[in-house]
Amino acid sequence: MSTISRQDLAARIAADITEGSYVNLGIGAPTLVANYLPADQEIILHTENGLLGMGEAPGVDQVDPDLINAGKQAVTALPGAAYFHHADSFGMMRGGHLDVCVLGAFQVSQTGDLANWSTGAEGAIPAVGGAMDLAIGAKSVYVMTDLLTKKGEPKLVGSCTYPLTGVGCVTRVYTDHAVFDVTSAGFAVRETFGDNTVAGLEELTGLTLVDATQGEVK
Repeated sequence: MSTISRQDLAARIAADITEGSYVNLGIGAPTLVANYLPADQEIILHTENGLLGMGEAPGVDQVDPDLINAGKQAVTALPGAAYFHHADSFGMMRGGHLDVCVLGAFQVSQTGDLANWSTGAEGAIPAVGGAMDLAIGAKSVYVMTDLLTKKGEPKLVGSCTYPLTGVGCVTRVYTDHAVFDVTSAGFAVRETFGDNTVAGLEELTGLTLVDATQGEVK
């Protein structure tokens, strides 16, 4: 089955973020979303190390070594950006002041549980960090991930086997194969990419999926 690139997936996620939203982009692939937000809309990006009003990644000749996001990547600051203490930043996250966060994942369960940290995975961030605060504090939690691991195992599961970051917190999952909503009936296929079908996605995940490509399912 065909897949889309991470850049195309980032653009797809950016299209779902409404104007006026306060948004946190998690470490890794989710940071790509900043590069595809509409220039004519005000969407305010937050990073937990203490910046509100983050812009897209800088060009190689525009890097400020003192201006980074939580993943230590160079970023830009838009006019009117604010800097503040780390504790104040977490207060924003925990206080429900973010409209959307975009996080990566090892696993997402059909009830919306999120597992996106592990002390045993090679190359993984060796702590839960601010992800658990974002997962329970943001009004909508979007997950950006590949549908399958490098070993071909599905990341959408009946129940998570990795340590949980948050329980019942995920709103929507954007993968390289399709977009899934978390509903009371389980995963609902909102949109497919390329030649993917609901039946094919059921085969890949081993789950019974709801077909929501023609309308919303709650």
